[in-house]
Amino acid sequence: MKSSKTITLRTQRTTIEILGESAAGLMLDFYLSNKEHLTVWEPQRSEQFYTLENWRKSLRENQALLESKKGFRFSALNHDRTEVVGQCNFSNVVHGAFQACNLGYAIASKYQGQGMMSEILTACLGYIFDEQNLHRVMANHMPSNIRSAALLERLGFEKEGYAKSCLMINGRWEDHVLTAKINPKHFDAV
Repeated sequence: MKSSKTITLRTQRTTIEILGESAAGLMLDFYLSNKEHLTVWEPQRSEQFYTLENWRKSLRENQALLESKKGFRFSALNHDRTEVVGQCNFSNVVHGAFQACNLGYAIASKYQGQGMMSEILTACLGYIFDEQNLHRVMANHMPSNIRSAALLERLGFEKEGYAKSCLMINGRWEDHVLTAKINPKHFDAV
């Protein structure tokens, strides 16, 4: 099932899209092959999470979020479209006076340290700022996630605070560093 709306972003090494239900197998493969790698950074997942049925449903929901402009859940694939390289999700999109959202992301373990997540996020942030005209993107990371801290800093996110016991990650309440990036075009609009 394909949405009437599609977004395709291309980078040097990836094709980025909000996938439809037919890509459930690719998403399941991504999460199964990166289960151990992602467990330390994500909420606990039930066995149902790792099923085709779950991913078909989730991808249908992603299309509904796109249609309503309440969320943009991008998947970055290799150009052959045989593998999901990473995920980039803009959730809790609020329009009106706030014009903001939250950013979450994940990269396949075999692509860590190759600049792929930076490449993916740069393209997706460009879309969120230029096409959706959002003003603010917020991203939080656990203090122990040195790679995420460095990535967000390179992308221009600024530290804004520290939230104690913020999110339940892998069965534990974890502190998070709060960061945000303001749409660069909005600095000139004041």
